Parts: sequence; structure tokens; C-alpha cells
Amino acid sequence: MPRHPPYGALMTLLDTVTPPTSTAAERADRLTAAGAAWGARIAADTAAAQLTYKVRGRGEGSVASLITAGKHSFLVDEPAALAGDDVAASPVEFALGALISCQIVVYRLYAQALGIQVDDISIDAEGDLDARELFGIEGGARAGFTHVRLAITITGPETEERSTELRDVVDQHCPVLDLFVNATPVSATVTKG
Repeated sequence: MPRHPPYGALMTLLDTVTPPTSTAAERADRLTAAGAAWGARIAADTAAAQLTYKVRGRGEGSVASLITAGKHSFLVDEPAALAGDDVAASPVEFALGALISCQIVVYRLYAQALGIQVDDISIDAEGDLDARELFGIEGGARAGFTHVRLAITITGPETEERSTELRDVVDQHCPVLDLFVNATPVSATVTKG
């Protein structure tokens, strides 16, 4: 297995390449084309809807992880108070970031499908976590978030009712939101290397 470069040689999420800018019309064309292509693919063979994502992680530094997802690699770490080197966002911050990014994708996808004009969208997320379970101290409710709050700001000419309609549809179809609100079976194996 190839050795990954040291921390300093890796880009942080803020140093990564900025996505190309696109006009509303270009974004609409891409969303429409993607929706049509997936619709046709699934109509031809429903098995095409079943996707398996693969991500790999390797311990680095004190408690950091170097994560590889396809052609992308990024670091996940903890602040010094949690034994980390504080060189990247924490796992729970990445979880909130995954939720935000998936919401933005699904908002844009369904806004296009429903004919709802969204000029811009931004989302702030907060998650409450009781650290007692992490450290094995009695009294914690659970190891994960006990509550997550999303503040979604949509700009555009639509009414608040149309934004609420969009939010309801997004809540039904966002894969990462589904991970947060529904139990997902997880299986794990441990192998001695």
C-alpha cells in the first residue's frame, strides 16, 4: 500500500480547488440531464439504482485519519482537547458537513424538478453531543448527536410556501438526512494485520 504524504503536503478542505462557477441555466441543464439519465437507467434496469460507496481510512498522527474516497483524499482529526493535532475538522464536523452538502445537492435537484427557482442556498448546522459516552462516563444519553439543527437560507423569487414544499420533498429524499433520522444496520469485522 502506498505511503501517503505527510500532513503538510496534503491540502485541507479549504485549500482544495474551487468548483467552477456555473450559471443558473448551466446548473439547470446539468440537473435536468442527470435526472433524465438516472431515470432512464433505472427504468431500463431497477438494479441500476443500487449503489455501493467505498471509502478507506488509515490512522495518521495522534488520532487523525487519512480518508480516501475514489480519487479524493482528505484528513479528519480532533482538536487538541480530544488528543488530536487539530489539522482538520473532526469526524462529527464532517458528519454535519456531509449532511449540509447532501441537502444542498437535493435542494437543487428537486428545485429544478419542481420548477422552483433557487438563486442560492446556504445551510448552517449545529449538533449537540454529550461527551460522556465517548469517554465511558455514566450518564450520557448516547455517543452520537442528541439533536441536530439546520438553518436553511434559500434566495430567489419563490414564496415561503414553495420553499416549504421544497423542504418537505428534500426531507423525503436526502440520503444523508436519512442516515441521521433512521437507524442503519452497520456490520464490522476486525482483522489482525
